[in-house]
Amino acid sequence: MAPAYCNRPITLHNNKIVADSLSFFLKVQVQSSSTAQFSKKRFSLPPRIYYGADGSNYSPSAHRFAAGVPLKLTTSRSALSSETFRWADMASQQLVVVQVSEENNNDDLDNPVDLFKGLLIREIDDGQPCLLCHEKCPGFSAHSFRKVCQNCKCPRDRHDIYHEDFVNVRDRIGLKIPDDPNMRMTKEAALSNGYAWVPPGLPNQKIEDYMSQLPNHKVPRLSSPGEKYREKQLMIQLPRQDLSEFYCKYLETGSRRSFHDFVMVRNEMALDIAFVKDSLPTDMDCRKCQGALAAGDLAVFAPKFGENVAWHPACFVCKRCDELLVDMTYCVKDGYLFCERHYAETIKPRCAACDELIFAGEYTKAMNKDWHTGHFCCWSCDETLTGQRYILRDEHPYCIGCYETTFANTCHECRKPIGTDSKDLSYKDKHWHERCFLCSMCKISLVDKPFGSKDDRLFCASCYDAAFATKCDGCGEIFKAGTRKMEYKGHQWHEQCFCCVTCKQPIGTRSFIPKDNEIYCASCYEEKFATRCVKCSKIISSGGVTYKSEPWHRECFMCTNCNTSLAGQRFTSRDDKPYCAVCFADLFAKRCDACAKPITGMGGTKFISFEDRHWHNECFLCITCKCSLVGKGFITDGLDVLCPDCAKLKLQSQIRA
Repeated sequence: MAPAYCNRPITLHNNKIVADSLSFFLKVQVQSSSTAQFSKKRFSLPPRIYYGADGSNYSPSAHRFAAGVPLKLTTSRSALSSETFRWADMASQQLVVVQVSEENNNDDLDNPVDLFKGLLIREIDDGQPCLLCHEKCPGFSAHSFRKVCQNCKCPRDRHDIYHEDFVNVRDRIGLKIPDDPNMRMTKEAALSNGYAWVPPGLPNQKIEDYMSQLPNHKVPRLSSPGEKYREKQLMIQLPRQDLSEFYCKYLETGSRRSFHDFVMVRNEMALDIAFVKDSLPTDMDCRKCQGALAAGDLAVFAPKFGENVAWHPACFVCKRCDELLVDMTYCVKDGYLFCERHYAETIKPRCAACDELIFAGEYTKAMNKDWHTGHFCCWSCDETLTGQRYILRDEHPYCIGCYETTFANTCHECRKPIGTDSKDLSYKDKHWHERCFLCSMCKISLVDKPFGSKDDRLFCASCYDAAFATKCDGCGEIFKAGTRKMEYKGHQWHEQCFCCVTCKQPIGTRSFIPKDNEIYCASCYEEKFATRCVKCSKIISSGGVTYKSEPWHRECFMCTNCNTSLAGQRFTSRDDKPYCAVCFADLFAKRCDACAKPITGMGGTKFISFEDRHWHNECFLCITCKCSLVGKGFITDGLDVLCPDCAKLKLQSQIRA
C-alpha cells in the first residue's frame, strides 16, 4: 500500500485529481507488479501548479515521480471522502492505488495542513446579544437555514458576534504568506500599536498617519467602535461560506465542482490584499476621487492593478457597498474594486435566506431576490412557498395561513378573522367582512352606500335619519346620513343653508362675521357696518384718522389750502376746516409790527399787542438801544417804541434844538 500523508481525503474525477485549494504534502510510493519500473513512469497531473518539498516548480502537465519523493500540491478542493484514490498512468493505461492516511505522520514532511476543516474561522455568535433589540432578545440562536436569530428574527450580523482569536485576514481567505517578512501582518505588530489590525510593513509613525486618514469610527483601535466595525466587516465582506466548502451547508454534491472552480478562479484572478507605500516617489492621482497624491504622501496600492494605480486610504472602498475594504482585502472585476461578497454576487446569485452562493442550475427568483429552491419559505412557519400564494409583510413572505393567523383583522360584527379571500372594509379603526357590513336596523348592505354611525353601530341613511337625525337651523329639515353639516356655537346648518343674511350666498369655507345672531360674509359686513371716510365716503379698512369725532382716510385728511397730508403733522382749523401751520399763518395769523412775519401762536408762542399793533416777544425792542421792552414800560413815538431812558434823551435833544 502507498501512504499519502495529509489530513484531507482526496479523490480522482475522470482521471484528474480534485483536492483542496490550500496546500498539502503528499508522499507517493508506487506499488504494482513491477514497482521499480512503475516509479519511473510519467504520470498525468491535473492542469494546476505543483511545488516540490524544496519549493521548486514542477511541470503542470507531467512529472517523473520517484518512489518516496514528497510533493507539495496546490489544486482545487476535494469533493469525495474515500480513503483511497486512483492515479492514472496515461502512458501504460494502468492505475496506481494510493492510500490517504488520516494520521499526522510527519516522516520526511513538514507539518501537514488540516484540510478536512479547511479554513478555520471561529466566529462566536451563540447567545450573543442583539444590537437592535437589546434586552428583548435573550441572545442569538441560529435559525435552521436563515442567517437570522430564532428569538428576535434580526439578522445574524446585527448581533454582537466576535472572533474567538486574533484574525489575520490571510488565514481567513487562505492566501499564501508573503516571502517578504515586511509584508506580513502579525498579531504582535497590531496589538503593540493599540490596534486590532495595522497595514504590514509600515513604521509606527506611518501607521498613525494611515489611521488618521480613515473615518474615526472605522479606525480599528482596540476596544473602540472601530474594532467592532472591523469585526463586522470581516464577516460581511469575507463571508466564510464563500471561502471554504466546510462552511457551506447547502452546497449540493453535483455543484461542488462549480464551487471549487469558482474559488480557484477567484483566488488566482481576482482576490488579493493591497499594501501601503509610506512615500510615493512621484505625484499621482487617486483612482477613486481623482484627487492629488503628492510625492512623499502615503498611498494604497493593489498589486492586480499594477504600480501606476493608487488610492487615498479612505478611498479604498468597494464599488457596490462603498465600505472600506476590510484589512485592504479586495477583488477586482472589470477594472473596479469589490469586497469578496459583492464580487461573488457578480458571478453567482446569493440566497437571500442562508446567504450562501447558489451553484445549482435551478433556483427560485422572488421579491427581486434569489433563493435556494428549498429556502423560499414562509417567514413564520418555514413551509416552502415555491409555487404557492404568499403575502409580503415588512418585506418578508408569509404563507396564507400564517398571515391570517398573525396579521388578519377581526370582523367587528362576527368576531372572525378577515381572511385574504375576503374584502376588508374599515371605518374608524374597525373592520368588517364585506358580507357583515350591514345596517344595524334593517340589515341591508352598506357597501358603496351612505351610512351613519352611533354608539359603534352602523345605520343606513334612512334608518339613521329616522332614529337620530337633527334639524337644520336654517331650513328646519333633517340632516340625512352622509350629508355635510356646518356647525357654529351650538347651531347646525346644511351646507347650502349656511348663508350670508344680506346676499344669501353660501358661506362654505369662506370667512364670515357674526353680529346679533346673524351671519354676514366679509364683503356684506363691511358694506353694512364698516366705518367710512367723511371726505370720500369709502370704507376705511385700516390706518384711519379721527378729527372732531369723524373718520378720515389718512390720505384724505389734507390741508384745505395746499392739500398737504396732515396725518401725523401739526395743524389748526378755521371755520371747521383743517389747515397746515404754514397756510394758516399765511392766511389768518396777525403779523409782527417789527418783522412783518405772521404770529401763529403755535406751540404756545407769546406776543405783545398794543393799540391794534402786534409784536413777537423777541421783536418788541427799543428802536434806539434795542433792549427788550417785554414786561417793561415803554413810550411810543409815532410808529416807534422807545424805552423810557431813550425817550427822555430824545425829548431833551429836541428841547435843546
